[in-house]
Amino acid sequence: MNDSPQRKIIHIDMDAFFAAVEERDCPALAGKPVIVGGAPNSRGVVATANYEARRYGIHSAMPASQAYRLCPFAEFIKPRFDAYRAASQEVMAILHRYSECVEPLSIDEAYLDVSAATAYRGSATRIARAIKADIVREVRLTASAGVSYNKFLAKLASGMNKPDGLTVIRPQEGAAFVRHLPIGDFYGIGKATEAKMKKLGIHVGADLLRWSQDALVAHFGKAGYWYASLARGEDPRPVRAHRERKSLGNEITFALDVTNIDLLREELFRQLAELMEKLERRGWQAYTLTIKVKYADFEQVTRSWTHRQPLDVARAQESIGELLARTEAGARPVRLIGVTLSGLATADAEAQISWL
Repeated sequence: MNDSPQRKIIHIDMDAFFAAVEERDCPALAGKPVIVGGAPNSRGVVATANYEARRYGIHSAMPASQAYRLCPFAEFIKPRFDAYRAASQEVMAILHRYSECVEPLSIDEAYLDVSAATAYRGSATRIARAIKADIVREVRLTASAGVSYNKFLAKLASGMNKPDGLTVIRPQEGAAFVRHLPIGDFYGIGKATEAKMKKLGIHVGADLLRWSQDALVAHFGKAGYWYASLARGEDPRPVRAHRERKSLGNEITFALDVTNIDLLREELFRQLAELMEKLERRGWQAYTLTIKVKYADFEQVTRSWTHRQPLDVARAQESIGELLARTEAGARPVRLIGVTLSGLATADAEAQISWL
């Protein structure tokens, strides 16, 4: 087993974070369905719904208009990102009291490695309980915590008893826990891979465990090694205190659906110019360009191109034109379009990168 039983990982996940901040700052919202995101008569989407709203089937990324049909008496609130960032900073400061090794995943969740912690005699469970209490007392919000011997299981554990939960998966319990886990709940297994696995008869972890590593690699490429490890309850990834920025992106949702291909191309060029300016300011270069197109019926596609040399504006614009031509934009109405640059490296690292 690659995971040492000595590893003690905590995953902290704030409960319905944006909505919880709104309820905290406006007590009159308590007990009501709260939806943070677009207005019900707009083309926006749900950013977060509180647990009262989720009882009506409302979830993140749902069109706000659909959320309104499901729960017309919900309170729809425009996001206040400054308030959410401020609350997130308070939470992250609390986490750093208990470990120097904190890896934020987003504004409302993070991993901590407390293997070397001395607080509470090194008990990860007691540390997690103390963190939750500090967040309630100081930030007036609740968080759920997962405690385990690796990141995969800690993150799963934090979602098991929301809201305000605390779940522990001990080293001797990990393999048995994974055996009963639905394959769609495995980290890194998306909808397409889940469907492919189910066609192969892989529905839960026990099914995955019956497959040899070589057979998984034959069907899923290099990802097969990862799936074989997860099937045994193993995840060797360390908690990284300083995560490198993997990408820069821009996107826009149009007020009205767009079918004019020239307008879409010009919008992508505008977004690209902003991203290239950010790259230059930070001394970075990008090798991969991705465009995202969401059609009026909410079907979404991405198209990517990875270059052997760092992208410049001319090369990137040429790629945008070719990638856009590989979508149905123009033939189908488009509601959202975006650009992402990835494969980032510092400018002085170019000579160190080998393209074989």
